[in-house]
Amino acid sequence: MVKSTEALWASTEAGPQQREARQLGAEIPDSGWRRLSAGAGAKGPRMYDWARVPIRPLGEPGWEYWVLVRRNISDPRKPAYYACFAPQGTSLEELVRVAGSRWTIEECFEEAKGEVGLDQYEVRLWVGWYRHITLALLAHTFLAVTRATAADAEAAGEKRGP
Repeated sequence: MVKSTEALWASTEAGPQQREARQLGAEIPDSGWRRLSAGAGAKGPRMYDWARVPIRPLGEPGWEYWVLVRRNISDPRKPAYYACFAPQGTSLEELVRVAGSRWTIEECFEEAKGEVGLDQYEVRLWVGWYRHITLALLAHTFLAVTRATAADAEAAGEKRGP
């Protein structure tokens, strides 16, 4: 994600210029928006209106840059912006799918904070912080795999343990 005030290089009538993400998003015509799901949520698919605008006119061969704009269906006044870099020809659906994976990652971190104390560190050096985060995420991974294995065994009718 990028701030709405993030300056991005874009093609204009006067040539390449820096424009704020919100300026680029404001210029998207109504026909440029598509309603797509960003993935499954607790209450069903997370539906938003999405559009993309090409940026970085002097890009790398075979690659493209865009600013991806997400607009809430019920309140379109506060869009979110993503700077994207992907192989040429990447579809809007694929960009939305990748942007939607952000929620899964955030849920994982929230879960790790509650279950294994990801946020319970009091360290003064980077090495200590790195070790704590690594061990907490390893413990969270172990618990997630154990939970999934137990659920699969239960669904298959197997009984594990004492």
